Amino acid sequence: MKASLGERIFYAVNILILAAAALVCLLPLIHILAVSLSSNTAISTGKVSLWPVEPSWRAYVSMIEGTNIVKAFRNSLVITAAGTAFNMLLTILAAYPLSKKHFYFRRFFTLAIVFTMLFKAGLIPDYMLVKSLHLVDSYWALWLPGLISVYNMLLLRSFFTAIPEELEDAARIDGCSEWKLVLKIILPLSLPVIATLTLFYGVAHWNAFFNVMIYINDSNKYNLSVLVQNMIQSATLLTEMSNLNPDDYKMLTPESIKSASVIVMTLPMLLVYPFLQKYFVKGVMLGAVKG
Repeated sequence: MKASLGERIFYAVNILILAAAALVCLLPLIHILAVSLSSNTAISTGKVSLWPVEPSWRAYVSMIEGTNIVKAFRNSLVITAAGTAFNMLLTILAAYPLSKKHFYFRRFFTLAIVFTMLFKAGLIPDYMLVKSLHLVDSYWALWLPGLISVYNMLLLRSFFTAIPEELEDAARIDGCSEWKLVLKIILPLSLPVIATLTLFYGVAHWNAFFNVMIYINDSNKYNLSVLVQNMIQSATLLTEMSNLNPDDYKMLTPESIKSASVIVMTLPMLLVYPFLQKYFVKGVMLGAVKG
């Protein structure tokens, strides 16, 4: 149907508002990127806005050579990859049986899980529990306490519930076992929501900061979030970079190093998101009202 004049005006206004909102979100990141690529003189005189002045990769090279950012990047990858795999495995194993009407005590287990989302013991009991399990200074302290997000589990359970039972009955008649049913039929049909939850879990692990500060004492195990935060708060960043040669010291400012570290931290998520966007759009609409 051809859109009326009022509808076209409405769409145009929406596009303008969304474009303005996207621009507001992108401008700070573009400015940080420009600062990380600009020279010392341009940054000191305030000439850098949205475009690099006297572009140079010196800040990135010096940051890699003079800080532990490569090790922190590797730690972040380990935390994110392993944590997301554990999260998705346990979330699927919890959501699938709770989506079946014939599962005994289904309502009891669902209410018990939801109870943990509404009422929490608190920070001190959590730390005491992790310490009693001898998990302090171990990545298991970051993975085990949050193996399942209740909200994500309920979302996945709702999707499993919406899958027609007739499809499962037909697979069982053909001799399909329960595990094969899940792996060959249920999970492929649930790809949009699984990709969405994977993105949620992955971003949460990649940006983990507070738990790392609490449970990880060894600086060699810090992830990018903690390292970048320490670099931003450091008043003597350049002097702490022991591998920095005198020529680089004169050509750099703390602002350029800090900006480069922020870009290194945000770039992986920006690269991954486009590949999951089509699944993400489908997944976030699972709770929408169907017309």
